[in-house]
Parts: sequence; structure tokens; C-alpha cells
Amino acid sequence: MIKKKLKQAWAWISAKTLLITPGKTSIKGAAIGLLIGSIGLLLLSSIIRAFNIRDPWILVLGILLVAAAILAAFLSAWVIKLIYKIPKWYKIALLVSVPLFSFTFYGNFLLMGWCVLVFSFLGAFWITFTKTGFQKLKTPKKVIFILGSLLGIIGFGLTIYYYSLRGLEMDKIENAALYSEVEIPTIEGESPATPGSFEVKTFTYGSGKDKHRKEFGEEVTFKTDSVNGVAFLDNWDGFGGWWREKYWGFDSKSLPINGRVWYPEGPGPFPLVLVVHGNHSMQDYSDPGYDYLGELLASRGMILASVDENFVNGSWSDIFGGLSKENDARGWLLLEHLKVWDQWNTSSDHPFAGKIDMDRIALMGHSRGGEAVAHAAMLNELDYYPDDATIPLGYHFNIQSIVSIAPVDGQYQPGETRTKFKDVDYFVFHGSQDADVTSFMGSMQFERVYFEDSSYHFKTGLYIQGANHGQFNTSWGDNDSGNPFKGLLNLEQQMDEKSQQEIAKVYISAFLETTLNADTKYLPLFMDARSGKGWLPETIYLNQFEDSNTRYLVDFNKDFDVTNTGYGGEIVGNNLSVWRESEVKLKYGKKGTRAVFLGWSYEVPDSLKERPIQEVVPDSLIASYSIFPKSEDLMLDSTSVFVFEMAESKENSNPKASGKWISDEDEEENEEDLNGDVKSENNNSSEEDEPKEGEDEEKEPEKPLDLSIHLVDSSGNHVSFLLSEFSSLQRQIVVNTLKTDFVEGDGSSEIVFQKYTFDLEELKNKNNTLNPYQLREIKLVFNQSEKGVIVLDKPGFSKKINLVKID
Repeated sequence: MIKKKLKQAWAWISAKTLLITPGKTSIKGAAIGLLIGSIGLLLLSSIIRAFNIRDPWILVLGILLVAAAILAAFLSAWVIKLIYKIPKWYKIALLVSVPLFSFTFYGNFLLMGWCVLVFSFLGAFWITFTKTGFQKLKTPKKVIFILGSLLGIIGFGLTIYYYSLRGLEMDKIENAALYSEVEIPTIEGESPATPGSFEVKTFTYGSGKDKHRKEFGEEVTFKTDSVNGVAFLDNWDGFGGWWREKYWGFDSKSLPINGRVWYPEGPGPFPLVLVVHGNHSMQDYSDPGYDYLGELLASRGMILASVDENFVNGSWSDIFGGLSKENDARGWLLLEHLKVWDQWNTSSDHPFAGKIDMDRIALMGHSRGGEAVAHAAMLNELDYYPDDATIPLGYHFNIQSIVSIAPVDGQYQPGETRTKFKDVDYFVFHGSQDADVTSFMGSMQFERVYFEDSSYHFKTGLYIQGANHGQFNTSWGDNDSGNPFKGLLNLEQQMDEKSQQEIAKVYISAFLETTLNADTKYLPLFMDARSGKGWLPETIYLNQFEDSNTRYLVDFNKDFDVTNTGYGGEIVGNNLSVWRESEVKLKYGKKGTRAVFLGWSYEVPDSLKERPIQEVVPDSLIASYSIFPKSEDLMLDSTSVFVFEMAESKENSNPKASGKWISDEDEEENEEDLNGDVKSENNNSSEEDEPKEGEDEEKEPEKPLDLSIHLVDSSGNHVSFLLSEFSSLQRQIVVNTLKTDFVEGDGSSEIVFQKYTFDLEELKNKNNTLNPYQLREIKLVFNQSEKGVIVLDKPGFSKKINLVKID
């Protein structure tokens, strides 16, 4: 009875709806009105504009826009009609499979499209063969069946084959450091990665209530109190918060202070180092992954505590909403750990009383933890939380140094800006093969570390060819993507885990020995990896280095006048094809500093390409860039060294549309796309690089760039030397982190600087008449390569680092 009444009600509603539904005539009229209105208004506006500016071509443009819109409409209608004709069950399958493939492959459209095609062909082959049978098909369908089956089987075979490969070969990149014939002095003594003489002990501390790990539960060595993190955590609520609380057994009001400790046996006091992991699945614990560093540093007389912050890491439950922008909480938790260590150190009844040197503290972080340690350094100096001054801080620990491993940047922004801190030594390093944090984001924070006090400080960066993200943590490994299908990654150019961790051990140990133990013998390692050549695996290393002794010649951030140094000096450029001061852009985001981009391009006949540039291009046409400093402000002496940072830019070295040095072929080869990326060979390639018919198509690697540097004193005496007397300029390191990257392009790269240093005393030996302490002009002369673009930053003078004293 009820069912009948419902049907009657629905029939009545349908009938009444039909009465008010527009008829075909009304719909046709609405369409005509919409067309006349839109086309008429556009043409009318075009006519008015054409009369206003007296340019009839505006009307032509309007007519063309109308024609294009009509064509696009018909094409769209045709596509929609085709989609409508897709059989019902295949349409349903598409609607199901596309979001599932999207989730599986993290939105990689190439993989999604490939899987749709392969599985469709395989499914058609299987069902047709088993249900219909090949013999029952008519001849045309047999042909289609065979072709579709072959496509499906071959596609599936190719999928398995490429998935099984470790990776694909890429064009070789020459190591510019190997081009220098100058013998770089190596640091005497054993590697800082060599274990020390201390016996290593371990223990854990924590809440004693951990539901999943005995070492923080019933087997914990020292129990610690929980802390309230509500002020620093967002979105610990909803389903994600419910599951997080259910899994861990606590909420954001009672966060545990858990840590794994490696320490040296002895009376101390020992320096204290905290290391914190980054974001990873919270159920796959990340804190045990720095055991190799714990063993090393403890043997060398340092306490290392690996901090557990897995409870603020990601979880599958976050798909329904979860924690976000939690990196300030990660940094704040480190300070809460330091508070515990300080209490132990001052408690007479604690086993670690007096064994901890709280005046020698370092913080290390990886990935999000690498950003968090910068926040910790910033928050440590504040009395109140910058985003809510009702929350007191007031830690003020004596943090001496920060180590940041492949960090992110800007996930937390205090006061809606990026974190800055001062008077703390900073070391950041990153791998080119990082498939998680794919851009050298730590170089952004590098720019926001500054020094004001009278003590010696330095900041340094390291870029490592072939290093990935995860292998710096033993529990993360070689899969950076988080996707269980590791075969999607291109691992061919990735270095092995042992080598990568050896680099970390050498550099981290050297940095901490320098900053915590005032051992300056390792300082050269941070300016030039070749000074530790016997300690490091062979690969390309790019070093950045700035210290508190450096005085700069040019401030590229000060104004927009490219002829002004910003310090009272002048700049002159000649015959440059590129000359601008602009922001340094990374793959993702901006570095946070401006530099000068300098390009040159000479048209050299093929018959003369093998000869030196200075022999085939007249001196009057050679490009140069001169800095005329305010000499009375330099205050140079025998301890001074000339320093700067330089990198290659991949942009077009001859961007002008016309001019003496441009040919039609050059314009075609260097055509830029909408993103500013060069579609052709790299800037320094030539027609000779193109393989000829019958020859091996493997390209020769581009040679590193070189140039001349001229110094002129106040009396006109001068000395010239090559950049390569320190090192040739490294070409950008091009990488493909996924196998699909080979289909989508030629690889990605970014601007990474190398520090250059030249001793003024040694340069004086080239010309005894030169007074290097009264310089009038510093000139870069581009007379060694046919074309190229370099990025120059931070030219200035510093002190010899072998004279540095650390208080």
C-alpha cells in the first residue's frame, strides 16, 4: 500500500515538473540569445577598441576569437559525444580505475595512462579468448583481436622489464674538480669518520608507557614526564586525531619525551648532540636510523640522542585530515629534550650529573627534522612564542651548531615569514638524487643564517651527486618515494648506502669536532671536498662556505643598479650577452638572495672551434665584468684571500632576437618554452656535438666552464689567472629520479654554488710588482669558452682559515 502511494506521489511530481520544463523551442531560443549576446558583445567591444586606438586589427582579432570559440565548442561537443558512446561497463571501469591508479601512482598521469591501456588490452584479450573464442570471430575482428592482444602482452612485458631495471643511463657529467692540475693540500691525520678511543654505551629514556616499543615502555632506562604540545600542533582532531590517539595511547596534551642514546664511557663532561628524524610513516619508526652516527660520535667523546617524534609523523589516517605545519612542534620538542638533559646534569643524584657539557650543544635534523632544528635555534633565543606571545619560552640553551640533512623549508613560518637565526654555526647537505625533497631547499635557510657577535662563526653547504634522501637514515633506505613499487624509481645514478653514510660520517664528525671541540684543522673540508680526498667516496661535491671574517665587495640585494656595488664602488660590463642581477631560483621556490647572471656568446666558425677563444675572437669583442671596489674599505693584508661563489646557469647564453652574434640556427637551437627552459642542447653545445649518420650517438659530456680573472692594483700592475687554478666551473648536475622522467624530458637540475678561494700572497708570486693589498679592479674575462652563462655571488675577501681561532 505504501509502495503504491509513493509511486503515485512520484508520478504526480514528475507530471508537475514536466509542466514547467522548458520545451525545445525555449531551449533553442535560449541558445540563440546566448550566442548573439556573447558574440555581439565581443565584436562590439572590439569595434570600440579599434576606433579608440585607431587600429582595425583589433576587430580582426575579435573575429578570430569568435571563430576559435565556435571551433572549440564543436570539438568539445564531439569529444563529449565520443565519451557518451563509451560502453557502460567500460565507462564504469574507467571511473573506478582512474582514481585508484591516481592514488597508487600519486597522480602520475603517464603511469596512469599506461596502466589504463595495458590492462584494457589484456582484459579484452583474456575475456574474448575465454568467453567467445578466437575461431568464432570474423576476420576483421580476428585482426583487431591479434593486434590488441599483441599490444597488451608487449605492453605488459615492457612494464615488467622496465620495472625490473635498476634504472636507465644518463649523459655523463664531467667532474670539474678533476680538471684542475693544482694540487689541493689534504688535511693531515686520520678521517673524522674513524672511530675514537671511547667505549660506547647505550640507553633509552621516555615515558615508560609506550604501547609498541619496550625500549620506551617497561624496559626504558630513565623515565621522563610528558609535555603539553597543544599550542604547537594543529589538527590533532577528527578521524586522524582519533586514530593517532588510539595507536599511541596519548593526545597532544601529553607528548612523550623519548630518546635513544649513545654515549662515551667516562667522567665527562661531554658535548651533547640531539638528532631528529623527519616525516615518515609513524608506524615505521624512524628514530633508530641514526645508529651509525651514534656509534661514531660516542666513540669520539660526544653524547648523541636520537629523538623520537614518530607520533607527529604522517599516517594513512591523515587522508581524512591530520596534522599540518607541525614543524614548530618538532623544533620545540627538541628544546624540551634539552631541558631534561639540563635537569639530569644538575641533579646530584642522577647518573649523568656533571657528565654533560651544556655549553657545547649541537642539534641535527633530517628532512622535516632538518627544518625543525632551525626553528629550535630560533625559538631558543626567544622569551615568547612568536605566533602567540601568551606562551612563554625562555630556554636560552647554549646551542653552538646546527646540522641540517636534506631539509624542507617553510613548512612552518613564524609570523608568516621564514625562520632566521644568528650566531650559530650551520651545516646543510643534500643529494642530487633526492626523490623526496627534490630541490636543495636547505640552501634557502643557509641564506637566513647571519652573524653579529665577535666570535668566529661559519655556515657551510654541501651538494652531493648521487646521494638520495633516505639512505642517511638506516631505517629509510633507498626508496624515497613512499610508494611500495620501488621499481618506479631511477636508481641507476644513486650511490650505495655505505658510501652515502660514509660521507655523512666524515662531514658531520668534522663539523662537530670544529664547532664543539674547537678543532679547526677540518675547516678546509667545508670549502673544498678535495682536502679530504682520501676520506670520501668519489663523486661530485659542491661546497658553499661563508664565515664571519668575510667582507663583501658587492651587495646584489641592495638595489637595482647593476653598475653600483652597494658599498660605494662601481661595476662595468663589456660585450656581455646576459647581464642582470636577479633572484636565484631553485627547482622549487627561490633561494632568497639575488646574484648577478653573466653570459657571453661568440660565433666561431667550425674550422676554428678547436683553437683557443682568445686566438679567434678579437680582444675588443671579448666579454668581461669588472668590479671597482672602494679600495680604502678593503683593509687587506697577508692573511687575506679573495673569495666568491659561482654556478652555471642553464639559460640561453644569447637571448637577443637580433644582433651581430646571432644566426638563424642559433635562434632555433635556443628556442625557449613558456617556462624559460631551453629546449635544445645545453648552452655550451655546438653543431659538432650532434652525431653524424653512422656514428655512435652517445654524446660527449660537456667540458666544465673556465674563465680568466684579472686583478689590478692602484698603480696599474696586474695579474691574471684561470678559474680552473682552483677548479673549473661545474656544469649543473642533471638528474632523473623516476624512470618516467626519461619520457617526460631531459632531466632536471638547479643552480648550486661552489665556493672559490684564491690566496693573495700566492697571487703576488705571479707578479712581484703587484700590490694585492691595494686593488683597484677585479675583472672576470670570458675568454676560455665559446659561450655560457655563470651566476656570481658574494665576491669579497676573507681571512685564511688556517689562522682561524675558535674561542
